Amino acid sequence: MQLATHLVPREIQAIESVELTFDQREKSRLRVTMTNAEEIGIQLKIGTMLSHGDKLALHDGRIVEVIAANESLHEVRAGSSAQLARIAYHVGNRHVPLQVEGEYLLMLPDHVLRAMVEGLGGTVTEVQRGFQPESGAYGHSHVHHSHDDQGHGGRIHDHLAPRNEDR
Repeated sequence: MQLATHLVPREIQAIESVELTFDQREKSRLRVTMTNAEEIGIQLKIGTMLSHGDKLALHDGRIVEVIAANESLHEVRAGSSAQLARIAYHVGNRHVPLQVEGEYLLMLPDHVLRAMVEGLGGTVTEVQRGFQPESGAYGHSHVHHSHDDQGHGGRIHDHLAPRNEDR
């Protein structure tokens, strides 16, 4: 099995591709199947998150483009830009992954957030799309997708806050 251990510049032409969900793209070590049905391993530096359009180098020299796979998402729309901004603010306060587009937001399905969005006057539609949420405000974020007992979804951590032993 071929192994990808590092990223290469996006301008390099890829000859293979692999579709990965957001959950897969945040893992630094995994086994996946490329679109040509060949299985490869990905072993990147711990904490590396892949984005749509990233390029991986296999040990045999082939370049593989990362494609954001379609997955179940909630599309959020509002009656005005101000209302959509208000909804984005409140969703962002929950520290969950959020993709911001011009006229709508995309987020992972979460019944608690759906109820909050609808309570703020937004509409939620279930869609199948590739998901590329905003990175943390400082550019280095990591998302945990575990759900707590209240049904709350992923939380983004920027890893810039000092650890307890550093305080």
